[in-house]
Amino acid sequence: MKLDEFDYVLPSELIAQHPPTERGASRMLTVDGATGSFRDGWFRDLPRLLEPNDLLVFNDTRVIRARLIGRKATGGRVEMLVERVLDDHHALVQLSASHTPREGSWLQFGGDLLVEVLSRHGEFFQVRFDSEAPVLDLLEQHGQLPLPPYIEREDEGDDATRYQTVYADKPGAVAAPTAGLHFSEPMLERIAQTGARSVFLTLHVGAGTFQPVRVDDVTEHRMHAERYQIGQDVVDAVVETKSKGGRVLAVGTTSLRALEAAAARTGTLEAGGGETNLFILPGFKFKVVDRLLTNFHLPKSTLLMLVSAFGGLDTIRRAYLHAVQERYRFFSYGDAMLIERA
Repeated sequence: MKLDEFDYVLPSELIAQHPPTERGASRMLTVDGATGSFRDGWFRDLPRLLEPNDLLVFNDTRVIRARLIGRKATGGRVEMLVERVLDDHHALVQLSASHTPREGSWLQFGGDLLVEVLSRHGEFFQVRFDSEAPVLDLLEQHGQLPLPPYIEREDEGDDATRYQTVYADKPGAVAAPTAGLHFSEPMLERIAQTGARSVFLTLHVGAGTFQPVRVDDVTEHRMHAERYQIGQDVVDAVVETKSKGGRVLAVGTTSLRALEAAAARTGTLEAGGGETNLFILPGFKFKVVDRLLTNFHLPKSTLLMLVSAFGGLDTIRRAYLHAVQERYRFFSYGDAMLIERA
């Protein structure tokens, strides 16, 4: 399976640089993986595509202000992206500077925040925040929202709310579960009125979601691990939904990865938590999810490979070509796609 099989041509002007004026005012391309057909519509149409026994599974992770700009002790500029908060004083981070900071060196952010570089682990560094305040509080004070690299601007005032789902609850992500950005409180109420149920799990999205695939044979790529937690209420809701002939709709690739990773361990979905580096490629056997709501993803990305596995490689290729021709908006602040499993 070659990387070029997941490439497509995307005009740069179709990459959404800002969210739509109103949350949920997006288009939605509905794709039937079984028949290969697709149709144009709007995200507001979602409730009428649900049945009373259906289940929606959301990711309630909250994006932290994980990006910090500062100086090394030598005066050189350094950018730090927190990948994972380890405890109140330690974190795993990515560092970008003209010369890589050494172990034992100090970095300064926001005038008075000092961070010590403890050790290196591949492309990550373990650091210690020299403060009595917890790391999450320090990030809230000194950090910036880590907007994706394809959004070519600094974060602005409304990004603090719009690059966060309305149900975000558990801090720990460095990127938003973007399919959830379409949902407003009124939309969640409309969904509840259909009789469909909603449950929440947590998967903290890491910076690895933007990691490029650097090998031609995609099966050689290794995913970064991400933490997830699935409650017994989610498991019970999935079992009940399946028993009544309903469909499990994963809101976002992160919800899907958490569900399928948890089911892959024993073959049956079980409550609990852990880390997953599950890499979903065409040929993957899905055990839990029947429908997927997602955004449009980067060429040659692992997320495009995931949706190709779910909807069928040829069908997704044609759907993306159609989306480009019809001028859909792409990536985090872009439009949505609802996929029925192939």
